[in-house]
Amino acid sequence: MSLLGAMSTAISGLTAQSAAFTNISDDVANSQTVGFKGVGTNFIDYLTTSSAVTNLSGSVDTTPEYLNNVQGSISQSADPLALAIDGQGFFAVSEQEGTNAAGAPTFNPQQYYTRAGDFTLDASGYLQNSAGAYLNGYTVDPTTGQVNSSTLAPINITATQFQPVATTQLSLLANVPATPSSTSNLASEVTVYDATGTSHQLTTTWSQNSTNDWTLTLSSPDDQTGPTTGSVDVTFGANGTIQSISNATGNVAVNGTGTGTGNTASVTLTPTFNGTAQPITLNLGTIGSSNGVTQFAGTNYELYSLNQNGAAPGSFTGISTSDTGAVTANYNNGQSVTVAQVPVITFADPNALQRQNGQAFTSTLASGVAIAQNQDQNGAGSLVSGSVEQSNVDIATQLSALIVAQEAYGANAKVISTANEMLQTTLEVKQ
Repeated sequence: MSLLGAMSTAISGLTAQSAAFTNISDDVANSQTVGFKGVGTNFIDYLTTSSAVTNLSGSVDTTPEYLNNVQGSISQSADPLALAIDGQGFFAVSEQEGTNAAGAPTFNPQQYYTRAGDFTLDASGYLQNSAGAYLNGYTVDPTTGQVNSSTLAPINITATQFQPVATTQLSLLANVPATPSSTSNLASEVTVYDATGTSHQLTTTWSQNSTNDWTLTLSSPDDQTGPTTGSVDVTFGANGTIQSISNATGNVAVNGTGTGTGNTASVTLTPTFNGTAQPITLNLGTIGSSNGVTQFAGTNYELYSLNQNGAAPGSFTGISTSDTGAVTANYNNGQSVTVAQVPVITFADPNALQRQNGQAFTSTLASGVAIAQNQDQNGAGSLVSGSVEQSNVDIATQLSALIVAQEAYGANAKVISTANEMLQTTLEVKQ
């Protein structure tokens, strides 16, 4: 019986090494597959009889050792839409199950997860990886920027035109010289937009009345009702910051009291564009602070920035992804709008996920429920845009394991042939 037991044990050894060889083959074949997670092999000993005086050969079995939580190397991609996760977590993706009457894809309700982030924009406006999975995310209100985190769905980008935005706010950051020279150019010009996206010019001009006292004139030369002009007096303190705004004339109004440390120093000009009065507020900073317009030493007017919040209409030029998970639509007028947010999905035990085709996984009872989080939140990894995660398989390790499996397989085969020879010898003795 001990010889037969030895043969049975060796046969289980052949089966176990075959299983290990299968996992090694899978790993080696996918060593260049983006987002692939390798599979190792656990060997388990099963006993028949084992005591202080007797031990009979048992058998060996194997179970797969999933390495879903082992990081693969992150490499830069030529694809600007590619995403990688540095740390724990997965992308939520959907699989296509058909098309609708318009030819757009319809999706399997089963939720899948993957680390394969080589996403590109397909002809239907979806972000799809090389395995055919569609990236899921949250929609974002393009006006408010509010993320709708109640529903994960395939991200779809439509090539819409950017709607024009009428200018309502200007902000000026500059220094008027304490001792201006006779040749100082104290004027600034900025392009503003009406509700149709038509551009107009608005000019700000400074003239010094006396030490620390200036007149700021705002004008809009292409107002439909004629050039719109107005002015205010701006007084600076000994420390070079605005102390008060007063004496508004023309089509300019002072906002608030125009005095008081910590209050906003701002004025409003109201030109008429496209038949509609359009109030435009110019923010000069904070009274008593140097965060806007100042009067420091110098002889020349220094303009640091003059920004406005309007925009001309724009045509869609493409999308981009960021390290924060934002998916942004870009337009040729220089504007961009965040249209979706990509979360990172984590599990209590990612190694217990069920493998699926295309480097994808589905959740199981053992893995725990999927938890959608922002990147770098509660154990979720960081997102890396313009990059992909390579397979976590190490070829050198697999080649070493291959040699070990081959030698172990041969050794088990040798045990079987030797046991067979010993059985033949036993039978010959009996004859």
